[in-house]
Amino acid sequence: MYVKVPIDNKNISFLLTIKYNSQAGYWNIDIANGNTGEIILSGLPLLASEYPAANVLEQYSYLQIGSMYVIKINDSIKKENPDVTNLGADFILVWGDTIE
Repeated sequence: MYVKVPIDNKNISFLLTIKYNSQAGYWNIDIANGNTGEIILSGLPLLASEYPAANVLEQYSYLQIGSMYVIKINDSIKKENPDVTNLGADFILVWGDTIE
């Protein structure tokens, strides 16, 4: 999937591959440069982790590709992380400016 994300006053193009790891029970994302196809990150787990959410890109801030959060938007769901059926429905992915 090709996306353009506004990050730190720039529009950055990415190629994303998002897939569910059924054995581990969580989603992974591969992030590539949208212009060159060069892999930036591969196999990054999409986990909400901390309340209300953890920045899944925090340890990669040196890459200057912003901050990304998995946010639970349906409080009636007991699980803390999305399953194979509810990413994009009960949980959303929010990506924006780098938070330091």
